[in-house]
Order: sequence, then structure tokens, then C-alpha cells
Amino acid sequence: MFSLKDHTALVTGGTRGIGQAVAIALAEAGADVILVQRNAKDEETATAIRKLGRRVTVVAADLSSPAEVKRIVPELLDEGREIRILVNCAGIQRRYPCEEFPDEDFNEVIQVNLNSVFTLCRDIGAHMLTLEPSPVTGRKGSIINFASLLTFQGGLTVPAYAASKGAVGQLTKSFANEWTSKGITVNAIAPGYIETEMNTALLNDKERLASISARIPAGRWGTPEDFKGTAVYLASKASAYVSGHVLVVDGGWMGR
Repeated sequence: MFSLKDHTALVTGGTRGIGQAVAIALAEAGADVILVQRNAKDEETATAIRKLGRRVTVVAADLSSPAEVKRIVPELLDEGREIRILVNCAGIQRRYPCEEFPDEDFNEVIQVNLNSVFTLCRDIGAHMLTLEPSPVTGRKGSIINFASLLTFQGGLTVPAYAASKGAVGQLTKSFANEWTSKGITVNAIAPGYIETEMNTALLNDKERLASISARIPAGRWGTPEDFKGTAVYLASKASAYVSGHVLVVDGGWMGR
């Protein structure tokens, strides 16, 4: 039910944190992995995947550049690659009071967190539509986007991030409405408060850290490893009847 044997997954944001854990989890389930990352010399995730006996390809691309994002899929398809799984996990954060938020920072966050997600979903989804259903997963492909608690909430000093993640939730549902009947599931994962580099500012703010931690029913912040099973589930046969869903992984925060 959870095998991804001999499938190929494209993962953005896989050099660290949640993306790295997810990329390794997919390889552990049997998938080969294409890592889209800004720094091609960062080999940590690629090395871990090779040690699992899976094939890994590193594609250098800056997701803040629309032109670089646009070339990713055509170049891979020209090489004859068949991509069955897409994981959009790359994301950036900028923090300013709303009244001071610079246009350039807002636009950069939207490009990386939303526009690149749209482009890769569109281009890889179009490729998936040409494939026959896989006997391993029972469908043509699986797309997993990373949303956030700020898909549902506004946050503080993060209007660009909140806007981008709110839109990712709706984008996921839009693609799912059109593609589920055609054999492609499209879902999103919304992390809660996770111990990653992106949350360094919160982790270093003792008052906010204490306030947030006290309201997490699980009694702790999440870790990247908490997303390994979730991602494999959404990519595998086990989730064949799940599409258009934003799956919250937050230690019970949203249900408190």
C-alpha cells in the first residue's frame, strides 16, 4: 500500500528541513528522486538517497527566477524522464510590520512560494496526464504541495507568507477539481510549528516560544521527520481516494 518502487519524484526544497526528510522518505519507499535546489554543490540529501540504493539527480535552479522555473520540466522531459510524484516544499519567509513591508520582498515570497508551485504543478501535471496509471499506486501521478497553518490564519508580520500559503491551499483544490477524475491526486500538507531554520526567529523569542509551546496539545514542536509518513501516504496507493485535501500536521494545534 505504501510502496513507491521505481517511481520518480521531483522535490523542491530538499536540501534541509522538511523537504530533506520528505525526499529521503520517498527514497526509502522505493522512489528515485530529482532534487531541484539553488546550490548544486549541496550534496547532503543526494548522498543520503544514494546510500539507500536509489537514483538521484540534482537540478540547479533558482525558484525566485520565473525563467529558471519555466525551464525545469521541459529539460527533464527532453531527457526522457517520467515523473510520477511532485513535492513542492521550497519556501522563503520575510518579516516586517505590514505598514513597512517592501514590495520587492512581497513579490519574491509570492514568486517562490506560489508562482513556482503553479508552474511546476501545471507542467508536471500536463506530463502526468499523458501517462498510463501505475500498477504500484493505481494512478497516473501524485502532487503534494506544502501549505501552512497560515493557509488558515493571518499570522504576525508575515503578510506575504500568509498570502502565498493561503493561495497554495486554493491552488491545490483547483488542480484537484480538474485532475482527480483523470488519475492525478493533488493534496497539500500544512505544517504546524516545526523546529526548522525558517522558524529561527520564533524559536529565539522566549516569550512567543513559551506561548506557542503551551498551546500545542502534543506538548512539543514538530520535527522534519514527522512529515516522512505523511508524504509517503499521499504519494502512494494508500491515499488513492484522497484528493483536494489540505492535511494539517500540527500536533493538534488546529483542533485545540
